[in-house]
Amino acid sequence: MSIQSMTGFGKGESESDSYTLSVELKTVNNRFKDFRFKMGSIFNAQEIVLKKIIEKNFARGSFEIFVNYKKNATKKTEIDLDYNKIENFISAMKKTAEKTGAQISFAPTDFLKNEFYLEDEAKEDELITLLTKSFDQAISALTLSREEEGQKLIATLKSHADQYTTYFSKVKELRNSYQDKVKEKLVQRFERDANELSVDQPRFMQEVIYYLEKLDIDEEINRIQIHLEKLDKILSSKGEVGRQIDFLIQELNRETNTIGSKSGTSEISENVVQMKVQLEKIREQALNLQ
Repeated sequence: MSIQSMTGFGKGESESDSYTLSVELKTVNNRFKDFRFKMGSIFNAQEIVLKKIIEKNFARGSFEIFVNYKKNATKKTEIDLDYNKIENFISAMKKTAEKTGAQISFAPTDFLKNEFYLEDEAKEDELITLLTKSFDQAISALTLSREEEGQKLIATLKSHADQYTTYFSKVKELRNSYQDKVKEKLVQRFERDANELSVDQPRFMQEVIYYLEKLDIDEEINRIQIHLEKLDKILSSKGEVGRQIDFLIQELNRETNTIGSKSGTSEISENVVQMKVQLEKIREQALNLQ
């Protein structure tokens, strides 16, 4: 299964001699699965079946399912109308008018809606057959839509990952020189204030080495390189990747923050800020991936 965005749209439509039925599926991101059905009560018994089909095809997302049908014009004959429903509706509206004083009028076309037609088992079976066909079409269209959006997201994520790597490379270049600068400043300070300090030079140099070790960022750099390699593999893989990317971004963010807290130069700090900006952009985009 290709990488998918959780944002997508799919539509299917089927037609018989009597009816035309359409299904629309809309999805947005969600940590789990969420379903909202908007369809006539005649399809209530099919809701569980439709949910299972969605669950089989998609791992995550918030799904809106719209089902609409209409009687084909050539089949809307007088015989199909349920006159009891029409009479009851008119009677109820007249009582409403008498109680409220509202002016109510009717046109013949007002009674060509689905609710005024005769209900029968043949109609239900016919509509369910159309529903099955239309739903399969909508699922296929939605899958394609989510895959296309997924590829766009992956391209965007790779772009941000490349920018992160660019700033990270600058940090790697600066990692040795910034420690040398710190050491140089400390030694200069010692030499300047040697007479006032009660610590001898060997002891002072030991403290300097200990301090520089605390500023060392080699371990963080090594871990970031490992995480970036994993991220690259994930972005080139298939299937469900959203949660994996989210985990890696958390790890990268932790190591990046540590470098920022250890760095003693404005050059490294500036690059760390840009690295964090790119991580946040990756995190935001990855929220839409399945």
